[in-house]
Amino acid sequence: MYGTGVAVLGSALPMLARAQGTNPFETAGDLVQRTGSEAGIESGRELPEIVGSIINIVLGFLGIVLLVYLIWGGFKWMTSGGSEEGVTEAKTMIKNAIIGLIIVVVSYAIANFVLTQLVNVTT
Repeated sequence: MYGTGVAVLGSALPMLARAQGTNPFETAGDLVQRTGSEAGIESGRELPEIVGSIINIVLGFLGIVLLVYLIWGGFKWMTSGGSEEGVTEAKTMIKNAIIGLIIVVVSYAIANFVLTQLVNVTT
């Protein structure tokens, strides 16, 4: 019995919010802006710039990880002591690290191009 009332009330809440005539996303955005201003945190950056910064940080981190993986593969090759298994495993690690680095560099170039175009269109 209580479950039905909660379900009806829960489904009616979005309609009540819409009945006020305001967009809830705009209201939330205004609230975040006001809260940030009161806290002394103001950002003049647009959303594409923020997303671009996040993408650059993630791709930079992936590049560092792949560079360490490449160095680790070289270290394994040098310390394999002539073992055919060790050399094969090290070559596979190096090949995978180089492929990963190429993917990261291409992703960075594409993301940089797309975000630059997006910023140019929005300004």
